[in-house]
Amino acid sequence: MEIIQKYFPGLTPEQTAQFKQMMPAYAEWNAKINVISRKDIEALYERHVLHSLSIAKFIRFRPGTKILDVGTGGGFPGIPLAVLFPETRFHLIDSIGKKIKVVNAVAESLALKNVTSDQIRAEQLKEKYDFVVSRAVTRLPEFVGWVQKNISPKQQNTVPNGVIYLKGGDLAEEIKPFRKKAYIQNLSEYFEEEFYQTKKLVYLSL
Repeated sequence: MEIIQKYFPGLTPEQTAQFKQMMPAYAEWNAKINVISRKDIEALYERHVLHSLSIAKFIRFRPGTKILDVGTGGGFPGIPLAVLFPETRFHLIDSIGKKIKVVNAVAESLALKNVTSDQIRAEQLKEKYDFVVSRAVTRLPEFVGWVQKNISPKQQNTVPNGVIYLKGGDLAEEIKPFRKKAYIQNLSEYFEEEFYQTKKLVYLSL
């Protein structure tokens, strides 16, 4: 939990309590339904919660913003972001029902009022959102093909609507089709921990 307060020192007492509750909530559910690898559960805050919150270093969502989290797994990046942005609406989707079961249980245990979820594939979803966020569910060109239709034309944030994608490694080939639409941020510029040396945030304005 200290690592979250290190990089996000201005949390309210309620947000601090919600972040603290994440470890017992995920530990309990991960024992039943494995959504985080066994070795990673001990590093929940560094490798999952803080990784999700890297998006908040790139953009501060305005109240009323609608975010779609595709392939959310156990709720990342959506749930940590929902704690940080209580006035922003998050819709978390995954094609695997047991993962959505964990999302619902954790969101309930944290008393999150700004999170909804569905077991559905991104290709089937018709609603519009300001941003689509995800953590490396597939190659970027394929992902954009799924979600491009879901980006709203109405703008309400300082950053134009689009995709915010968290992924590691060499992304040169993946971003080639997007040319000047792609912006890459090395997460090592936000966080000093070794885990973030190869991690990146990719933003595409669509």
